[in-house]
Amino acid sequence: MAEVVIAGAGIVGISTAIWLQRAGHSVTIVDREGPAAGTSYGNAGVLASGAIVPVTTPGLWRKAPFMVLDKNSPLFLKWSYLPKMIPFLWKFMRNATDAHVTGFASAMAGLLHDSVDQHRALAAGTGAEKFITGEDFCFGYPTKQSFDADAYGWKLRRNNGVVFEVQSGAEFAGYDPLYADSFGIVVRCKNHGRISDPGAYIKALARHFEEEGGKIIIAHVSDVIRDETGLRGFETDAGELRGDHAVLALGAWSKPLGRKMGLEIPLESERGYHIELVNPSHMPKAPMMVAAGKFVITPMAGRIRCAGVVEFGGLTKPPSEAPFNLLKRHIRDIFPKLTYDRMDTWMGHRPSTPDSLPLIGSTDETNSGYAALGHQHVGLTAGPKTGRIVADLISGRKPNMDLAPFSPARYR
Repeated sequence: MAEVVIAGAGIVGISTAIWLQRAGHSVTIVDREGPAAGTSYGNAGVLASGAIVPVTTPGLWRKAPFMVLDKNSPLFLKWSYLPKMIPFLWKFMRNATDAHVTGFASAMAGLLHDSVDQHRALAAGTGAEKFITGEDFCFGYPTKQSFDADAYGWKLRRNNGVVFEVQSGAEFAGYDPLYADSFGIVVRCKNHGRISDPGAYIKALARHFEEEGGKIIIAHVSDVIRDETGLRGFETDAGELRGDHAVLALGAWSKPLGRKMGLEIPLESERGYHIELVNPSHMPKAPMMVAAGKFVITPMAGRIRCAGVVEFGGLTKPPSEAPFNLLKRHIRDIFPKLTYDRMDTWMGHRPSTPDSLPLIGSTDETNSGYAALGHQHVGLTAGPKTGRIVADLISGRKPNMDLAPFSPARYR
């Protein structure tokens, strides 16, 4: 049995803790706010097994300048933050190649393909099972032409084993009348799922972890603890937390501690926004990606969550109004007759790396420190499997997949 200290109480940190606990280890989690306080709460709630197409597809070089100037584009930039973003954007945009995207898709398919099963395995016996459902993840296009324009991404998914069905908008409306007249084409991705309340789900997992003897400490992590044999924990404003292994799972806030662990991670916040329609008059039946607006409509407990868009603006600047306004316009277009009690808003931070790939694995040759971060848009989807992989590595077991694309060593 080892003693393991995990920095981060989102889905990745909680998943890692539970799998370590099940393997017989003693685990402490430290987080400045507690379980599901950030992006793990505010995500779209989709278990997106087919989310293997990155933002950096070929041709982004030509499109991006026009997108950030278009008020109807889902890509936003806080211009005052641009000088700090230039080094990251240069590396990020250099990955907008077919070679990179093909490799990315293959690697992410290996990580994501069984995400629903991974969530069910993680949640088994925890009380969190009730939040997992198994609907298709749908993509709605206004016209056949707009669907055809996305042929590159659908071919990539098909080549990597993603199963999907293409329907006319009229056919789909027979399944969900709420979207009647909204789309010309709907693609239904199979073997996907949904979390009906991401915040409540992760808090239920965290309660189970504590009931089984795990510790969650609310504190700010300021430094790592290192001795002559490796990393041994974290310095916090509540004192030292020592163990045999230290796991960094702080998402978009991981960069400073990553540097102290020997990693120079060019990590940026890909700010995401959501609007919730509370107590709506009608509820959609399955998650829907509105392709024209690059946002997801997800039915949740007592509300509809509309989540998406991308804004580069750092970790400290306040939310912008333009992304919320764009989402509101799309909501009015999609649901012209829908009524609801109120509209709630939220902004959070997705951890984005230049190659869009997460870091999963040991941070140096001592195998005492581990990284589990940088999942960008798929933190909820990939969290349980990432946690299982890290727990296996700490327990001395070799995971049955190629971890080379996710190696933290690429940032040493």
